Amino acid sequence: MSHDWQKVLVSPNETIRQVLTVINQQALKLAMVIDDKNQLLGTVSDGDIRRAILKGASLEDPIDQVMFRNPTTAILGTKREKLLELMDKKQLHAIPIISNNEVVGLETLYALLHKQTYNNPVFLMAGGFGTRLRPLTDNCPKPLLKVGGKPILEIVLDNFIKAGFVNFYISTHYMPEMIREYFGDGSKWQVNITYVHEETPLGTGGALGLLPSDLADLPLILMNGDVLTNVDFERVLAFHNKNAASATMCVRDYEYQVPFGVINGEGNRIVSMVEKPIQRYFVNAGIYVISPELRKSVQQNQRLDMPTLLEQAIERNREVLMFPIHEYWLDIGRKEDFERAQIDIATIEF
Repeated sequence: MSHDWQKVLVSPNETIRQVLTVINQQALKLAMVIDDKNQLLGTVSDGDIRRAILKGASLEDPIDQVMFRNPTTAILGTKREKLLELMDKKQLHAIPIISNNEVVGLETLYALLHKQTYNNPVFLMAGGFGTRLRPLTDNCPKPLLKVGGKPILEIVLDNFIKAGFVNFYISTHYMPEMIREYFGDGSKWQVNITYVHEETPLGTGGALGLLPSDLADLPLILMNGDVLTNVDFERVLAFHNKNAASATMCVRDYEYQVPFGVINGEGNRIVSMVEKPIQRYFVNAGIYVISPELRKSVQQNQRLDMPTLLEQAIERNREVLMFPIHEYWLDIGRKEDFERAQIDIATIEF
C-alpha cells in the first residue's frame, strides 16, 4: 500500500488547479476526494482533468464537478492476488482502500508488482501452555493447533511472508521440540527462522532479552503467536518509522454495554440518566513494533511483560504510540475462540 496516500486526499471544494498541483507533486497520479468524515466521494486523475478542460471546464471550477463519483474500491485486508485481479479487470493503476466507509489507504499497481523485502526481525511468541484450551493442548502446543487445516502459527508466518518479511525469531517453552520440528530453519518457506527458548516463562517483554546480540539494528515486530489477524504489517511498520517511535502498540476497538441505566448525580441530586450506555475503549491487540534502543534495554533473563516495558518507556518520556487496527483480529485463548476461528477461516482472507 502506498505510504503517501494521505497526501492525495482533497476536499470537494478545492479547485481543479489546486488538485492538479497535488497530483503533479505526488507520484500516485490520482487524488481522492473525501468529505469531512473521511468518506470517499470520488477520485480524479490528471486524465480526468485534461478531458474536463477540453470540454470547457475552468481551472477554478471545484473538483467535484469533474471527479469520478463511482470509483472501484477494495475493503481493507483484501489480498494482493485479488487486488491485482481487480486492477487487471478494470484496467486500473490504483484502488482506494476502505474500512467502515472511510478511506484508510491507496493500493497501487506499482507497489503490488514491486513487493519490498523487509529485513526487520519478526519475533513470534509461541511458548504458552494453552491451559484454557485443554485437552486440545495436552499433547500439542497451542501454536500448532490447526485452523482450517493449517497450524495457527503457520497462518501468522504466511501473513508476514506475504508482506515481505524474511527474518523470524520464535520464542518457545512448552513442547518446543514439536514447534522446531514443524518449522525447521524456515527454508520450506524461503525465510530464516531462529529459535529462542525460555527455560522459565519470562513474559512477552522479558523474552526480548534472549534475542541474539547481533540482531539487525532495525525496529522489531513482536506478536503473540496465537493471534489470528490479517492486519497490514507494512502499514504498521511505516507508521512506526514515520513517527520515529520508541514503541508502537496495535490497538483495537472494544465496546461494552452497561446492562443497567446509569445515574449521574451531584450529592443526592440526580442530574442525568443514561439507559444502558455503551462504553468504548482501545484494547491491546498483542502486536508491537519495538525500537532497537528499547529492545536492548531488556536484560537477559529479566521477567517482564510488554505493558510494563511500555510504561517504563513512557516514564522516561519516550514516544510510545498506538496504532488502531480495523482488520480481522481474533485472540485464540479459549475453546470458543478456537471454534469461532474454524468458522471464520472459511470467509476471512489471510
